[in-house]
Amino acid sequence: MIDTISWITVYPEIVLMVMACAILLIDLGVKTPLRNLTYVLTMLTMAVVAALEAHLAIAGQTYYGFGNMVVSDAMGNWLKCFAAIAVMVSLVYGRPYAGHRDMLRGGELFTLNMLSLLGMFIMISSNNLLLTYMGLELLTLSSYALVALRRDHVAATEAAMKYFVLGAMASGFLLYGMSMLYGATGTLDITQLFKSISSGQIRPDVLVFGLVFIVAGLAFKLGVVPFHMWIPDVYQGAPTAVTLMIGGAPKLAAFAICIRLLVEGMRPLAGDWQQMLMVLSVGSLLIGNLAAIAQTNLKRMLAFSTISQMGFVLLGLMSGVVNGDAVTFAANAYSSSMFYVITYVLTTLATFGVILLLSREGFESEEISDFAGLNQRSPLYAAVMAICAFSLAGIPPMVGFYAKLSVLQALVVSGQPLYMGMAIFAVLMSLVGAFYYLRLVKVMYFDEPITATTVNAPADVRVVLSINGALVLILGLAPGSLMALCASSVRQMLGM
Repeated sequence: MIDTISWITVYPEIVLMVMACAILLIDLGVKTPLRNLTYVLTMLTMAVVAALEAHLAIAGQTYYGFGNMVVSDAMGNWLKCFAAIAVMVSLVYGRPYAGHRDMLRGGELFTLNMLSLLGMFIMISSNNLLLTYMGLELLTLSSYALVALRRDHVAATEAAMKYFVLGAMASGFLLYGMSMLYGATGTLDITQLFKSISSGQIRPDVLVFGLVFIVAGLAFKLGVVPFHMWIPDVYQGAPTAVTLMIGGAPKLAAFAICIRLLVEGMRPLAGDWQQMLMVLSVGSLLIGNLAAIAQTNLKRMLAFSTISQMGFVLLGLMSGVVNGDAVTFAANAYSSSMFYVITYVLTTLATFGVILLLSREGFESEEISDFAGLNQRSPLYAAVMAICAFSLAGIPPMVGFYAKLSVLQALVVSGQPLYMGMAIFAVLMSLVGAFYYLRLVKVMYFDEPITATTVNAPADVRVVLSINGALVLILGLAPGSLMALCASSVRQMLGM
């Protein structure tokens, strides 16, 4: 018999899974004019799940269930809550766009988003290597289908094929690394994995060999150099509503499995994976920012921007453990990365929300030139986009500035000369990145509009986008509460 604690750890996932299956069946009998029914049910389900996760996070308890395969802690609960909200917002922004492009003939858009969210939940809560992989596959398989949802669109089909082929290779890397760890330690349990590695009885060459493949698989999911080749093509080729889904909430799940596998499972090998993350972060900051300068397609530019932003997340992850010390600077470093990835997702939602808003039937607002004179056509949406651009560039008082500052502070306080050099390099790359973000602001405010078309938005999109943009500014002015939430969650996860 399954105990009560086990049910506590997974009942939000059960609600999500049951409703995803129910909506899939209900949708079979719903005609296109009544498609709003499945949309409302989807949004209600995600709202309930987000509320359940927030309730568990506020309670602050850590539970292990199903034979230690699943963990429910404050960090995971908050990440799942934010992921559910991010998917909800993505659907609010993406539904008008999808409707204009005949993507709502069936309910696949809603069902696949719910299944991808379920995959994220499993990844975030997993305390078992195999369960982590299963959650990852559920997310990625749903994402492949979403990218190819426009069956008659050549670019989307091509992007889906590239994503599938490269994603299968990355999944193979991750699974092979997990098999090496299992062969070396004899366990799939992440907690037991930590104990086995800490015992010093395992051959280090086998462990490091498995670690290399795991870091490579994680790097692909984060989209960092040199495993970034899928990001620009998929971002540009996928329908913009799907690009938002791929570029938003999954980043929270990718951060979570980095914490679960590297910090909770392989912290004794920190000296090895720190060096790997350092190389990945340097390459991501350099190539991401330099390549973005040459882009004229906004979605492609934001893809390279994502690569550089994930480089900052890795900077926080690599500065948490110094010389094998399990607690030195850990809470500060990992909480800064958690804060960074949450605020990045928040900013990305608003950025793509404006892109989706400007896209009309038969017209994709993807080129930077499409935003020329936006301030003259719609001062509100130009202001939201400018706030997001300033935040991504790390310009105060936007939340992106504080996010970058917290990561840089985590590097500096470590006292390591190499980390000081990394902090300086990150600042220089941020200055390079500011160029292409400010170029977008210049185009919106100083170039002449190429069209006199007014920007109209449904009431729900207008309200959510306004709140989204305001939060990017408000959290920059008062970041303390969110930073404290991240810090307390990480401390609980570390047992501090």
